[in-house]
Amino acid sequence: MSALPVLAPAAEAVKVGNPTVNIVIFALFVVVTIGIVLRASRSNRTAADYYAGGRAFTGRQNGIAISGDYLSAASFLGITGAIAINGYDGFLYSIGFLVAWLVALLLVAELLRNTGRFTMADVLSFRLQQRPVRIAAAVSTLVVSLFYLLAQMAGAGGLVSLLLGISSTAGQNLIIVLVGVIMVGYVLIGGMKGTTWVQIIKATLLIVGTFVMAVWVLGKYGFNLSSVFQGAVDKAGGGAKGEALLNPMKQYGKTTTSKIDFISLSLALVLGTAGLPHVLMRFYTVPTSKEARKSVEWAIWVIGFFYLMTLVLGYGAGALVGAAEINAAPGKVNSAAPLLAYELGGTFLLGIIAAVAFATILAVVAGLTITASASFAHDIYGQVIKKGQVSADGEVRTARISALVIGAVAIVGGIFANGQNVAFLVALAFAIAASANLPTILYSLFWKRFNTTGALFSIYGGLAVSLVLIVFSPVVSGKKNPDGTSAAMIKDVGVDFHWFPLDNPGLVSIPLGFLLGWLGTVISREHNARKYAEMEVRALTGAGAEKETAAH
Repeated sequence: MSALPVLAPAAEAVKVGNPTVNIVIFALFVVVTIGIVLRASRSNRTAADYYAGGRAFTGRQNGIAISGDYLSAASFLGITGAIAINGYDGFLYSIGFLVAWLVALLLVAELLRNTGRFTMADVLSFRLQQRPVRIAAAVSTLVVSLFYLLAQMAGAGGLVSLLLGISSTAGQNLIIVLVGVIMVGYVLIGGMKGTTWVQIIKATLLIVGTFVMAVWVLGKYGFNLSSVFQGAVDKAGGGAKGEALLNPMKQYGKTTTSKIDFISLSLALVLGTAGLPHVLMRFYTVPTSKEARKSVEWAIWVIGFFYLMTLVLGYGAGALVGAAEINAAPGKVNSAAPLLAYELGGTFLLGIIAAVAFATILAVVAGLTITASASFAHDIYGQVIKKGQVSADGEVRTARISALVIGAVAIVGGIFANGQNVAFLVALAFAIAASANLPTILYSLFWKRFNTTGALFSIYGGLAVSLVLIVFSPVVSGKKNPDGTSAAMIKDVGVDFHWFPLDNPGLVSIPLGFLLGWLGTVISREHNARKYAEMEVRALTGAGAEKETAAH
């Protein structure tokens, strides 16, 4: 697979809408959501309030919030652009992201809720040695969250730069800094309660906004989806070039390597969701395991409806805007949805949809930041450094300091990732989660023989393999656009140190993660049958979980 094409911008970047209107709408959204976060923060009295929203959300509310957490800039901006540029192959992102939820529903949602309190490490350390497993789980959570944050920050830079008419790199970098500051503000003030309400509002706005745009696009073509497809074909130049948008393999079928890379991408998308720390953490915000299961059911319906609409939005952008204008805009392929909004409804609709996209980015980065900071504060500081002898206020204070550090790192990483397709960047985070977290979670829940050594092998091994393969892949260096410019993160075309041929490491790193977990287990004699039996009963029945919920 190759990264979604990123062509060099035209001499003069595309400018749409009225920057003043866009700034006013952005500011209005930020003011309203900050008010909600402040109100939610008044009831943050315990660690459970800050980390898990006091477990006071219903399955429906949490399901909508999960969809708000999951439908990131990758979904709204990246996938719409991917479909506009690559047609059928771009829509494969939507399919992969949606199917992944079946894995989460069937294998992990209810069991995780029954066996943990705040973080993924709570589950893994239930039957394994606390100190090494918590450290490993926290490291994995931080790495996955930071990779996911890169995508959101890159999307923010491109989106806001387009709306404010900023084409310079320095201007886009400044936008990324501002988004990071607002993001950290949400987390510091509101914790999980405030973040959850922002996600619920954002999910509602996103579904309504995309539905209006999808109906509008269909209305322009007589409510005939085939006519929308034909419009995209005609805009692309017709003939074989245009028809390629409707057929597989425009992006992934040109070479044997790209076909193999597609399989790698598919594995990462389908298996990654069940290992994403910020998604797993949402299962702890409901009072019972039944509500956790209901959360996933609601999330699947909302997310599925959204991804169906991306088909209309993507081809609609291809038909009404066109690839050339999309690739010439700041943010390149990530600008397809805002450009489509401007084409449909002018400055006002653009401002509304841009605010929705901005809300999407802020809600997701807030969720990621609180997950990463909670993992450090609860697992490393609270349980490892302080060995559980720390007050709730002390943990929360550490979490807030961690959020500041994580926000700073995300800002720097987002500046380097600016210009990359956000759906593709998120796919890398999915690959890391599926390689390091998923094997450990599944082994811990379902394999009686699994032990601490196996957990450390699978987490650290999966992390190391996936990170090394990403660093030495064409994503970081060596990838070029058709015009000879760099399509990699390192923009200097003279820098090329890649030796791994695939853009996504999932095909290699995910099986190795499972293999390493098995290997570490069989070479160690550690085995705690009693603790596994206790965990199995608790995971399947919830016995003990509700009492612990009440206590915390």
